[in-house]
Amino acid sequence: MGLGQSSKAPVTEESDEVNFDHFQILRAIGKGSFGKVCIVQKKDTKKMYAMKYMNKLKCVERNEVRNVLKELQIMQNLEHPFLVNFWYSFQDEEDMFMVVDLLLGGDLRYHLQQNVHFSESTVKLYICELALALGYLRTKRIIHRDIKPDNILLDEHGHVHLTDFNIAAIVKEDLKATSIAGTKPYMAPELFQTFEGSHPGYSFSVDWWSLGITAYELLRGQRPYVMRSSTPANEILQTFHKAHPSYPAAWSLEMKSLLRKLLCIDVQKRISCLAELQDLDYMSDVNWDAVLSKQLPPGFIPNRRRLNCDPTFELEEMILESKPLHKKKKRLARKTKDQGSDGSPQNGQLQQRLDNVQRDFIIFNREKSRKAVGDSDSSELSTTEKNKAIEDGQNNNVEPVAFLSG
Repeated sequence: MGLGQSSKAPVTEESDEVNFDHFQILRAIGKGSFGKVCIVQKKDTKKMYAMKYMNKLKCVERNEVRNVLKELQIMQNLEHPFLVNFWYSFQDEEDMFMVVDLLLGGDLRYHLQQNVHFSESTVKLYICELALALGYLRTKRIIHRDIKPDNILLDEHGHVHLTDFNIAAIVKEDLKATSIAGTKPYMAPELFQTFEGSHPGYSFSVDWWSLGITAYELLRGQRPYVMRSSTPANEILQTFHKAHPSYPAAWSLEMKSLLRKLLCIDVQKRISCLAELQDLDYMSDVNWDAVLSKQLPPGFIPNRRRLNCDPTFELEEMILESKPLHKKKKRLARKTKDQGSDGSPQNGQLQQRLDNVQRDFIIFNREKSRKAVGDSDSSELSTTEKNKAIEDGQNNNVEPVAFLSG
């Protein structure tokens, strides 16, 4: 069951900016605090993507615009095999849109909820792949701050991809971050000290703690510390010092040692960078070039004959959503005809804030920027190499049949 109707690819000038009409909407696949996600196909290239769309009015009312714009700013400068890479951004009067790699394997939270058992070798590979992503983010001075199973997506071959940069922080030089952000059960101890008012600050090491919590949860099906998002900060700090995670006897000594080093309360003793991880004896057999090029097959491969997400997302979009995406074109046309007489509270200060969103929103087109780079290097590249240069890492080279059938 798709959300959009098929139509011919539009004939567009090469200079045209990408917009909503350039995509065919296929189905809804997810939602989060910052918007909803659907599968789309770009009409001219036939490539499949995930498109996140965020209602401007809701973002303004919830004071979320700054985070959305910051995520756009961060993601346009990132590209890595183990990230969910950003391709296009555009807007209309209702929504802001971000088009990213489509990963059909589902997120790790979904698979935990499906009671998937992740073997130690699979989790070890996940750690290696995510460590390469964290190493790359460090070169860009970015702390992700929200690493958890929900934000780790699998591609069709089972490799991991980190997503969701809407609470990421950029730190300059040797400065530390001090603002509180994250999901409490995955947040490092030093983050909770800022709740207490001491403000010692924190850096890249918080992501490595979150990686340790995530790896432990994948192996055991539960987290090492019992806490909820509602648990007060002072109780959480006490938990870290009083409770000691248990490590099942079935786990290898090397894995237990690695997790203890990731889940070290003392930041100075915690593994906090790629080089420290690579120096471990446990990692001595890892061919890091092979990991980076995705040549090592993961032990868990998602079911390719089904969509690895909750099917109720599409029902909500079709039935419960007051402004469904697939009816946008008619709705905007009607709105224009009615001269905006829909009674929306878009006046005064609120309208000014909406105008600011319209002005400050970042328009991005990775395909166009790659083509510009390719043209400037044309004397050095063969035609075959140029074509390869604008491919998208094979994340989107999938047949639509796999999920059109539901």
